[in-house]
Amino acid sequence: MPIRSTVVVVTWRGAAHITACLDALAAQTRPHRLLVIDNASDDGTARLLATHPSAPEVVRLPHNVGYAGATAHALSEVDTEFTVWLNDDAAPAPDWLAELEDHLGDAAAAGSRLEHADGQVQSLGVNLTADGHGYDTTETPAFGFCGGAALIRTRVLREVGGVPASFFCYYEDTDTAWRLRLAGHDIVTVPTARVTHRHGASTNPGSDSFHRWNERNRLLTLLRCAPAAIAARELARFAAITALLPLKRHVPEAPNFRLGLRCRVLGEVALRLPGALAARKSITRRSTVGRGAVWAAWTSR
Repeated sequence: MPIRSTVVVVTWRGAAHITACLDALAAQTRPHRLLVIDNASDDGTARLLATHPSAPEVVRLPHNVGYAGATAHALSEVDTEFTVWLNDDAAPAPDWLAELEDHLGDAAAAGSRLEHADGQVQSLGVNLTADGHGYDTTETPAFGFCGGAALIRTRVLREVGGVPASFFCYYEDTDTAWRLRLAGHDIVTVPTARVTHRHGASTNPGSDSFHRWNERNRLLTLLRCAPAAIAARELARFAAITALLPLKRHVPEAPNFRLGLRCRVLGEVALRLPGALAARKSITRRSTVGRGAVWAAWTSR
């Protein structure tokens, strides 16, 4: 049977969990190419990759460019019909890839059923809130796929602009799904494509970095993909809340309400604004569906 998919696994200091991922991929019922992008791990991950029986193809980057940067790099190396993203802390069921390939239909991308270790559903995809936050949903249909385990048509991914490498981490899946929707493509969820996911094994979801990347990349995604009025409103709202924080007597303890973190987010968005606006023009040229139509369809549910 011909190989149709390249499974891209990005790892950084994944020694504690990547073996389970590689073992699960070795047990797949569908042939595939396995490409591991190592973000300059320094914890013994390289040795595990070199000695694993599956003999994965490994590209070791000179420094950590994050999940988004590594998947963007991988796209230049993919020569198969499908590009498949899989987190290094995820262990797919043996028929996972076969289920994705067989149930994609005419869609541009297919998301998986990500589960906790106890079998409870973690994610069936990503939906949008009315203020433009992407969040994992356990309902279908979903606006987009969770980047922890998804299949995308390689040609279409390149046509819509690839992966936003500068995001480093988080929202690269929401941004990619949004661009696919704007280009008129469908995205499906395949609940029978099951993956056990140790969510947050590679990052700390409660850390300052986590909140900084999420807040920054949400705003950049809106600037790139959302209706102009929505993007301007959310950026202004974020700036106003930040400016008013020193005047408030009671401020939430969450890291994303820390003044320093929010100021850093605004600074990083400002530095990236010219690139985001240039990307917005390119996305507009490739779009066949209006930004307002996509926004209305997926935030009114």
